[in-house]
Amino acid sequence: MVYNYFPGCTLKNKAKDLDKWGRNSAEALGVPLTEIPDWQCCGGVYPMSKDEIAIRLASIRALAYARDNGGTLVTLCSACHNVIKQVNHDMQTDENIITKANNYLAADDTQYHGETKVIHYLELLRDVVGFDKVKAAVKNPLKGQKIGAYYGCLLLRPSDVLAMDNPEKPTIMEDLISALGATPVVYAERNECCGGYLTLEDKKIPENRVHMILENAKAQGAETVITACPLCYYNLKKNVGDSGITVKYFTELLAEALDVKEVN
Repeated sequence: MVYNYFPGCTLKNKAKDLDKWGRNSAEALGVPLTEIPDWQCCGGVYPMSKDEIAIRLASIRALAYARDNGGTLVTLCSACHNVIKQVNHDMQTDENIITKANNYLAADDTQYHGETKVIHYLELLRDVVGFDKVKAAVKNPLKGQKIGAYYGCLLLRPSDVLAMDNPEKPTIMEDLISALGATPVVYAERNECCGGYLTLEDKKIPENRVHMILENAKAQGAETVITACPLCYYNLKKNVGDSGITVKYFTELLAEALDVKEVN
């Protein structure tokens, strides 16, 4: 089985370690990722306007390539996942977008109608590998660590399209934390927005949001918070303040437990 991989801009630049830990862990678990060739930025934010066709094309071309090379596309960044999966849904359901996008693609002798299966790396762990097998592969159990999952706003919503987990009571990251030998900490702010997209407008908004999130996690006993969104990751780390909370990307935690963190 080929697992086509769309890394996205952040994971190929400022977040190379997050990408490396994800690739190394997938290799160790027997599901190596194959980066698709000539991918382009997905835009980072799903275009709400139905007339924005050109901005969808990078996602559609990646999806079409994945369809022709195994049929599955894996994402590791929640922003990329949100955009690509919503665009894939557009290409399954919106005749206006389907027609206009395929008019563009005709120049490359390509047509696409949403045939590719889009999954997040977390779904690869849960639904393909299985958390039981992840647990069996752990070499450095994270016993004694109390870890809170931070989902943010992009990973689970809109829930009818992303369909990864219950948007109000998700468990996918808590189940991963348990499989790695740590103790998951559930707290109220775990699926609320961190305000990262508002940094340029007013830095106080994300600062206040992160303070609320981390203090809430700390109050429930968390010592570490993990996330699956690079923007959330950097926003949480930047504004961690004196909370005493350690912020990690989930692939870092996975790589630590599988003992592949230092693999090139």
